[in-house]
Amino acid sequence: MRLEYFQMIDSIEVLNSHEASITARSHVPNKSPVFEGHFPGHALVPGVLLIETMAQASGYLILALNEFSSMPFLASVKEAKLRSFVPPDADLVVKAALEHEGSGYAMTKAHIHHDGKKVCDAQLTFRIMPFPSPELERHMQTQIEKIGLRKTN
Repeated sequence: MRLEYFQMIDSIEVLNSHEASITARSHVPNKSPVFEGHFPGHALVPGVLLIETMAQASGYLILALNEFSSMPFLASVKEAKLRSFVPPDADLVVKAALEHEGSGYAMTKAHIHHDGKKVCDAQLTFRIMPFPSPELERHMQTQIEKIGLRKTN
């Protein structure tokens, strides 16, 4: 996890195309400029970055299910609940499942666990579009390879 670069997912543990679900892992760094202001003396991962982590896991799921042919862009966040604090140096398990896809949109439900406890969950909606630039498509391909996301059968 590189908080300041919004690279939230470290690896893909399971991609299940039949169940349209994904399990990813993230390790929160021990130090980051983000923690300097959130909060001095009591560092915590900002809730918005936890939502981004769920969105990225969901996005990778959508990418894989669509055979890496189009880009999912976060369009809305519903029912987001931040249930507990996430400190630096935490190991996170991020799960997402596709709820619905059609008409250029996809909806997922996602959650994050730390130490066996759910720390947050949300319902996320994505707009699915062609890649707007070759640079973004190349960047996403690099990230896909880096985290170990493979095309499914």
